[in-house]
Amino acid sequence: MDRKKSIKKGVAISLLLIATPFLFYMYKYAPTDSKVWDTIFGTINAGNFKSAQSFVHALFTKITFILLTATWFLTSRNWWKYAILVPLIMFLYQLYGIINFQIQYLDEFDFWYSLPFIAPVIIFFIYLSFLISRKDQLNEELNEDAKGEIKKMFSDSL
Repeated sequence: MDRKKSIKKGVAISLLLIATPFLFYMYKYAPTDSKVWDTIFGTINAGNFKSAQSFVHALFTKITFILLTATWFLTSRNWWKYAILVPLIMFLYQLYGIINFQIQYLDEFDFWYSLPFIAPVIIFFIYLSFLISRKDQLNEELNEDAKGEIKKMFSDSL
């Protein structure tokens, strides 16, 4: 059962990583001569962008990088994984700037302005990472205990 969950998780992460180039080039399907794009998911308005294509390009570029850095953070087991939160915060703040049409200067990153917006996201990712690593540690301990019991069962010193 645990092996099936691990395989499903690996397949889901692999599919996400395989999908990112397709998300990155999604802008090629948007119209270059219109500020509005009607899709099956709804209408996309370009706002301060010159065309729907440039808006979709900026939007999906940030979404792609957010997906990649969030996946990297959540699957990393290294002690320095919290350093990955810095670019993740930057991409989230830039995504907020793209979605909010009143902001005129994109990709200008000011940590103090982004902190109140990003702090709940950081806390959520840290908590999620803690839960994932805790489950992995528990699984590893149980696996070691089971291996020890199996060795004791098959040893001659019963």
